[in-house]
Amino acid sequence: MSTPDPGVENGTRAAGVAASGPTASPWLGILTRCTLAATVVIGVLAVAAGILEGPAGALSALFGFALVVLFFGISLLIGHFASKTNPSGALGLFAVTYAIKVVGFAAVLFFLGTPDWLAGTWFFTGAVVTVVVWQAVEVFVFSRTRHQLYEDEVP
Repeated sequence: MSTPDPGVENGTRAAGVAASGPTASPWLGILTRCTLAATVVIGVLAVAAGILEGPAGALSALFGFALVVLFFGISLLIGHFASKTNPSGALGLFAVTYAIKVVGFAAVLFFLGTPDWLAGTWFFTGAVVTVVVWQAVEVFVFSRTRHQLYEDEVP
C-alpha cells in the first residue's frame, strides 16, 4: 500500500503550494555564476604564477582568463537578449555566435601576435583552467534551470 503525498488533498495540491514555472531568463544567472567560480580559481592560479614566475606569469594567467570570460560571456549575453524576443531561437543564435567568435578571436590573436611580456605556459594554463571551470559550472547551472516543454492548459 502506498502512502499518499502529504501535499495532496482530495486529488489536488494543498493551498499554498504552487508549481514553479520555467526559469525566466537563465543566461545572466549562468554568466554570473560562471564568472564568479572562474574568478576564484584564477585568483589562486595568478598568485601561484606570480610567486613562481613574477608579475609576467600572473598577468599572463589573468590574460588567458580574460579572453575566455570575454569569449563565453558574449554568447551568454546574446542568449539573454535574444531569448527576450525569440526564446525558441536563442539557442540557435548562441551556436552561430560561437562559430563567429572562434573565427574572430583566432583572427585577432593571429594579427596581434604574442606580446613580449606574455608567459606562454601561464597564459595557456590560465585559459585552460578557466575553460574547464566555466564549462563545469555552466553545465551544472544550466541543468538546474526549468524549461517549459508544453503549453499550460487554459482553464
